[in-house]
Amino acid sequence: MAKSTGWDPVLIISQIIALQTLHYVTLSVLIPPLLVMFAEPGSLEYEGGAANVGMIMDWREMAGRPTTRALPGEGPWKSLHSVWSGGKQVGLTPSLQMGFRQVDPVRCWIIAICWIAASAADVYYLYALIRRPRLILDFALTLLFNHMVLTTYYSAAIPTSIFFWAIVCIGTAITVIFAEQACVKREMTEGLVVASAPPDGDDNMEMGSLLRQD
Repeated sequence: MAKSTGWDPVLIISQIIALQTLHYVTLSVLIPPLLVMFAEPGSLEYEGGAANVGMIMDWREMAGRPTTRALPGEGPWKSLHSVWSGGKQVGLTPSLQMGFRQVDPVRCWIIAICWIAASAADVYYLYALIRRPRLILDFALTLLFNHMVLTTYYSAAIPTSIFFWAIVCIGTAITVIFAEQACVKREMTEGLVVASAPPDGDDNMEMGSLLRQD
């Protein structure tokens, strides 16, 4: 992407949307297959399955906290043992749900590791889209801020997990440090190439002749 020398709000907004989209696409590619392979199947199915958008957007999934608020024994259907629809069991009583309501620590770690991996991929996204070292921190923090807003809205709760904050901050630090280094290294390399380019003798001769005519 070409560098912009002035204030271009359309370009900035486009870059923010592109980075946020690429980050979530990366998570969408990594999380579902790993959850299917390693997470506890019953608990995972109770939370909506590996492809549930909450695995990405709900901070409680990474923090290892339950995402359902109903307590055992509550609700108007506590006299029932299960609910069936179309020949399939679609619901259980709170007492039977307890086994599935237990948080799977493996699922938490898988989501956390995938977030770090996506943050590592963000290094290349920033390197390719933003290019300027001085803008890397701004865009990385914007990505984190946008996710905080979206996950708070999705879960209807402000993130309060130390583990969650530690993972996202570590991911942001990895993104900023390595993306800035890559962009600085590229600028230094490009500057050395320009500085070492030989002068064009024909252009110098033409300029000299014009000066003599004046």
